Amino acid sequence: MDAAADVTELPEIPGDPLALERQVCFALSIAARSVLAIYRPLLEPMGLTHPQYLVMLALWGRSPLSVKELGEMLQLDAPTLSPLLKRLEAAGLLTRTREPRDERQLRIELTGPGRDLREQALGVPPAVVARIGVELGELQDLQQALVRLNDAARRAGVQPLPAPAQDSV
Repeated sequence: MDAAADVTELPEIPGDPLALERQVCFALSIAARSVLAIYRPLLEPMGLTHPQYLVMLALWGRSPLSVKELGEMLQLDAPTLSPLLKRLEAAGLLTRTREPRDERQLRIELTGPGRDLREQALGVPPAVVARIGVELGELQDLQQALVRLNDAARRAGVQPLPAPAQDSV
């Protein structure tokens, strides 16, 4: 299918389709930066960055995990995930050990202080909701809409992780 055929199948967008304020990508970018700015002062007393907080959320939900499982949950590749895990291990929040059955696999497990930090983190979601000042139902609807958007992007062939390297013959 050529580019001209693709254009004729697209829906008509009224008004200027290139107006900055009408772009989904622009709205998502601004929203992401704004929401992360709300999290920052809430996470700093816990000694966590937002990416580290996401790692901890995954582990509070299920520990231990392999690096592969954790990467799939967070949709992060190993080179991005590895420095996060090293910093969290240095902070005493988790351990990384070789899997006895397969030494190529790293097992990520919370330490006592890592498990205990969950209690402090319980205050983060309500504080975020309060600081945003939007009804909880609206935020839940937004989260569900973003999940649908991410699912639609994956169905369209967009992968959040880089495609695995192909062996050349």
